[in-house]
Amino acid sequence: MTFGAEPNTHTCPICLGLPGALPAINHEALRLTVLTGLMLGCDIAPISKFDRKNYFYPDMPKNYQISQYDMPLCTNGSVPLHDLAYPKDAQKKIATPDKEVHLVRIHLEEDVAKSFHFENSTGIDFNRAGTPLMEIVTQPELNLPEEAFAFLTALKQILMYGGVSDADMEKGQLRCDCNVSVRSELQTEFGAKIEIKNLNSISGVRRALAYEIQRQISVLQGGEQLEQETRGWDDAAGETFLMRTKEFAHDYRYFPDPDLVPVKTDVLVADVRDRVPELPKAKRVRFVEKYQVSPYDAGVLASDLELAKYFEKAAKGAKKPKNIANWILNDLQNALGATGKTVQDCPIPPEAFDELVNLIEVGKISGKQGKEVFAEMFATGRSAAAIVKEKGIEQLSDVGAIEAFCDEVIAANPKPVADYKAGNMSSLNFLKGQVIKRSKGKANPQIVGEILERKLKS
Repeated sequence: MTFGAEPNTHTCPICLGLPGALPAINHEALRLTVLTGLMLGCDIAPISKFDRKNYFYPDMPKNYQISQYDMPLCTNGSVPLHDLAYPKDAQKKIATPDKEVHLVRIHLEEDVAKSFHFENSTGIDFNRAGTPLMEIVTQPELNLPEEAFAFLTALKQILMYGGVSDADMEKGQLRCDCNVSVRSELQTEFGAKIEIKNLNSISGVRRALAYEIQRQISVLQGGEQLEQETRGWDDAAGETFLMRTKEFAHDYRYFPDPDLVPVKTDVLVADVRDRVPELPKAKRVRFVEKYQVSPYDAGVLASDLELAKYFEKAAKGAKKPKNIANWILNDLQNALGATGKTVQDCPIPPEAFDELVNLIEVGKISGKQGKEVFAEMFATGRSAAAIVKEKGIEQLSDVGAIEAFCDEVIAANPKPVADYKAGNMSSLNFLKGQVIKRSKGKANPQIVGEILERKLKS
């Protein structure tokens, strides 16, 4: 199925709920759900079954949804939050560092149709109806909108690491319903649970929660009561709106689906055990230990799986992996952003960075020249050494040759020399500039400075 296809062009008798059409279990969806459970440290149920969740709504033509009620595939587990998962403006004031959000369950169900609400009518698109939908339910442990943002960001990274989903909220690959409940500091039980739907981005979740929390507080402070209900989120207006009063579990009249047999999960676990990847948290720790990058840089690198892979290829066998990380996180990221490319489209092979870094490290080119060489590498895909040779910009680091230039400059500039010896330190920069000029810009500035200082103090 193609995202954005014309409504109702990818349908079948099952997703339309036609009489006599029987469902079948999607075994890869079962495997991916169990894989997610293993990545999140869940308990995998030995036996799981499917149930019918009965309700009457236009998006479900059968008037029931195949779901899981009392025997889900996965229970417990958690999602670890990390600093860079939070919004940038909140990363310096995290209320609970290294927080873990515990899960209630992960279950598999069928997706329903998508409703389009127009001014005087509602349209239904059944393209996605009947496709597998994995639902992850958290414990009520998120206390701030920023924590919800961090939870979704961290979860998205893990799902992408495991190849479970691309997790693009704009394409409906990752969707989120939020339950919001407020209570006074003296109250022990939770307040009324109000669900928010129509959330299309992680930043939108944050905005919706901030609004709804304040709305509920205002209602209670005004002496009114809150009732369990479902509200929608209007991102343009920046406010929630009432959709319907909320049903309770018993309203759905769950019972086992007679068309689907229970599932034994031991084979599923064996199938996916080897598919559990190194997760973002472990990768961040390893990058710090193995490549001596800072925890912050490790977090940025590990936040994008493709970027992490690119860095690993670039750093493999490198003498200065930390320097390579700096080039990738600064110059490369800026160049990719300016050209609208992704790291997968990068014209520079990852292995080419070691050569660039080494040319600077041994003094063959300066850091400034390195920037010029990098720009040429990004534009052409050619190696740093080839560019340096073609342009003739190799830096002069021969001490004897530089000493000769220094002697000439000292002899030709007696006044700046006298000024420096009298304590005017800025004169040294003038003399360095003259040496570099005589070398046609090739003399290593650091060596020039060292030689001049030694000669002028003698």
